[in-house]
Amino acid sequence: MTDPTPLSSLSSALADVVTRTAPSVVAVHSHRSRATGFVWKPGLIVTADEALADEGDIQISLPDGSTAAATIVGRDHTTDIALLRTDASLAPVKLAATVPPLGTLSVVVATDRDAPSAALGMVSLSGKSWRSLRGGDIDARIELDVRLRFAQQGGLALDASGDAFGMAVLGPRRVLVIPTATIERVAAQLEARGRIARGYLGLGLQPVRLDDGIGAMVMNVGKAGPSAAAGIRQGDVIVAVNDQKLSGVRALSRTLGPASVGTVVDVAVRRGGEPVSFKVTIGERPEA
Repeated sequence: MTDPTPLSSLSSALADVVTRTAPSVVAVHSHRSRATGFVWKPGLIVTADEALADEGDIQISLPDGSTAAATIVGRDHTTDIALLRTDASLAPVKLAATVPPLGTLSVVVATDRDAPSAALGMVSLSGKSWRSLRGGDIDARIELDVRLRFAQQGGLALDASGDAFGMAVLGPRRVLVIPTATIERVAAQLEARGRIARGYLGLGLQPVRLDDGIGAMVMNVGKAGPSAAAGIRQGDVIVAVNDQKLSGVRALSRTLGPASVGTVVDVAVRRGGEPVSFKVTIGERPEA
């Protein structure tokens, strides 16, 4: 019997990593969409929100070939995380709190056509926290050089030791990983409340160009909203928040994350060309 080569040893180790993880990974069927999910806690499954249909029943295909029903506990479009509940008895995955360094080998354990699947790649970018285009706070920027099918997003990204460092999703022209710190934070809020608290000013805004920068014209004011209570009116033009000049309506919206709820901000406006200032207590955005 010949001694194992470094390549065969690596191959065996990777196969063992996949074998240990696959029993906690499921296929998620929602309407005409397919995705992958993994067991976060007993009875609770995390999957990619982008791959989850907006209507219809949800079924999960289990590793033993059987199926089970699932319901939505909550979903957060901004971080691409959705939480499902099922009565199926499956072992949860232990998520690692590490961010893999650049060049780390990675295996994405997922499902494809209801069967376990695996894809091997490399961490092509490992960086600091960032904010998604939808305003979600992501704790680390991790990209993978790997090819994934649509049904494989929601799968677990593992390092060569088998530690799960996040959930693989399809981003624009690349595969992104939602890191475990983000998953733990968002999934815990979804489990507790069914939604993620977002800041709310109660304003409809339209960007306008000013001689000295950019403003946001108030097009409408919610009658029961925090801005109405502070005295802001339709036609006012917001020029700064907390002495920081406004850089755009989208940038203002991105500041209204979960941590902003309940904070008091100084809003500087121009009313009929005259400067006026208001103190606004940011509220919690009501459900649609």
